[in-house]
Amino acid sequence: MNESHDPAGAGPVVWVDGRLQPADAPAVPVADRAFQLGDGVFETLRVRRGVPIELDGHLRRLRAGLATLEIPLPWSDADVAAAITATVAVNAPADAAVRITVSRGAPASRGLLPAGWRDLRATLVVQAWPNPGVPAALLERGVRAIVSTARRDPASPLAGVKTVSRADYVWTKLEADRAGADDAISLTLDGHVAEATTASLALVIGDALRTPPLATGVLAGTTRDWLLGADGAAAVGLAAGEAAFGLEELLGADEAILCSSVAGIVPLVEVDGRSIGDGRPGAWARRLRDAREAWIVAQSGG
Repeated sequence: MNESHDPAGAGPVVWVDGRLQPADAPAVPVADRAFQLGDGVFETLRVRRGVPIELDGHLRRLRAGLATLEIPLPWSDADVAAAITATVAVNAPADAAVRITVSRGAPASRGLLPAGWRDLRATLVVQAWPNPGVPAALLERGVRAIVSTARRDPASPLAGVKTVSRADYVWTKLEADRAGADDAISLTLDGHVAEATTASLALVIGDALRTPPLATGVLAGTTRDWLLGADGAAAVGLAAGEAAFGLEELLGADEAILCSSVAGIVPLVEVDGRSIGDGRPGAWARRLRDAREAWIVAQSGG
């Protein structure tokens, strides 16, 4: 890789196709397909003390999404890892939120599939920001959400692909903002709970944790996978599994949580003005968050 930018004394930088450059410098052509059509995929992950958390899982999901869109990536996993290391070292060496974005590239002509589209070279961008963590006040109060009017179609071939086309997720977040809520929950076309705008969702009843199955069109989140694995819910005494459920089942649960790579485990306490459990963050949410943070610390060497 050609990292020709000297980061010494510089401000924030981005990594674009093998080169570090100032974050506010022109980087991607106007003709780039991500800008023109949302034609690309991305991943967001946490890096602690220079260690990308669950990088293998994120790269597997990235490459699966690229394969769905028939976008070849001319960079190896080692190249991407090195790009993350270089970008984080300048922007946020202690704790970072990192985004990997891959676009199909910039064709010479317009159209959904213009002439020569198979020969385009994909654009790879890595960004990093300091990760301040979830505000303590939100953890103490818990997330209050609404149900979005936008529905998810599990039958869509792109349902589980993390494309850069995020207008529908922006719409759900706008609905939450207009309602004075923290987030919005999307349902499937047949009324099953899917996920939040940028997080997976799970409920707890008794000592059992349930999260919507991938068949509901939800993203195969890496933190969701952790919850279902031996280091996650099972480690704190919860029997974890996948099961579809509706809004009333969610509202009738003892507790509910949202989970994502950067935010970790966050309690969900209210939907559409109706409380889940006693309307306050519960013991299971705290145990899961503590277990996740401890696991991340262990992964990053203490």
